[in-house]
Amino acid sequence: MAYRWPADTDFSLWELDVLDRHCPVCGRMMHICDHRYRRIHTLDGPVQLICKLNHCPDRTCPGHARTRSPELEITLALPQMAIGWDVLCWIGHRRCSRHMAISLIPSELQDDSGIKLSEDAIDQYIRRYQVMLAAWQQDAESLRQLYGPTAEIILCIDGLQPEKGHETLSVVRELTRKRVWFAEPLISATEDEVRRLIRRAKEWAGSLGTPVGLWMSDKQEAFVKGIAAEFPDVPHRYCDNHFLRDLARPVLEADSHAKVPMRQKVRGLRKIEQAVLRRRKAETKDDLTPRTPEATGTATAAANPPAAVVDPAGSVVLDDCAAVRGILNDDQGGPLHPAGLRMAEALGEVQESIQRNLEAKRGGPRRSNSAGYRDASRRVWTKSKSSRR
Repeated sequence: MAYRWPADTDFSLWELDVLDRHCPVCGRMMHICDHRYRRIHTLDGPVQLICKLNHCPDRTCPGHARTRSPELEITLALPQMAIGWDVLCWIGHRRCSRHMAISLIPSELQDDSGIKLSEDAIDQYIRRYQVMLAAWQQDAESLRQLYGPTAEIILCIDGLQPEKGHETLSVVRELTRKRVWFAEPLISATEDEVRRLIRRAKEWAGSLGTPVGLWMSDKQEAFVKGIAAEFPDVPHRYCDNHFLRDLARPVLEADSHAKVPMRQKVRGLRKIEQAVLRRRKAETKDDLTPRTPEATGTATAAANPPAAVVDPAGSVVLDDCAAVRGILNDDQGGPLHPAGLRMAEALGEVQESIQRNLEAKRGGPRRSNSAGYRDASRRVWTKSKSSRR
């Protein structure tokens, strides 16, 4: 569907003409035979292109039937697109580099540049950007320029499965330049299929003229046999992440079992919350019960109705329960930061906070339980976030 421009859009007019106006067949000076009007969005504002189309004036020349467009038009925007190259690169950078959700890109684009595009249009532009990006990543000449000063390259292969039951995406990456070479979905990771990908990586390395110094993988049997067959003299090492994860598997299992008794011991949060909410409801109901004002203070009572009863203790209890629930539901982290160990540390801090309140003198400066709970849950969240990074 063609893009609908608002009627009050103010366009900047750009006239484009053919740079070389000599007929490529007979060499005669070409004439302007028609004009093509095109409107595009740019980051500097909407633009209307006036493209002057040329052809040879000699009807007997084969070049008469070939209309030539201005060469600069393709440098401003792709054919049949309502946005320029600058807007396309802006959208692709937000999606591929900043990992911004597609639903957020239209609003930011409209706020920054006043360009209004639908999510469907944004999705189509992103797909075209990804195709061009993949083609550029696999361009042989750019790869040779990139790896020219490199003494050796390090390759790794791994499988990524978006969801259970889907095809595994086998990705071959180069680690010295941190560049994805290629990826291909495989229905079954058989030895023949994997070896075909490794052979393809060998062809790429051969075209670059740079030796392969090391291979890395998770040591699947198909990977081991394929790399040994295609790269017999290249060492094959275990991936650090997979090695550490496999090595720490018994620790993670023990940590998972340790979380069960801790969760069993800290129970009854929902009952406490329900009791506080019932008490609040009862106090609010009693407070809103109409009372007969005194005769002398009728006007004052009507002008100043009683305020709702504030329950500070109940608020603290609800905050405490929410913080403890956050501690119990924290399952993030890797083998270096087990979730059960963080849970034990946080619950220990909560217990110390409660004990300090119990031992504090009445009337003296005391710190509420909710502060201790919130500090403990905040530390757990911070550790979990750093481990995910």
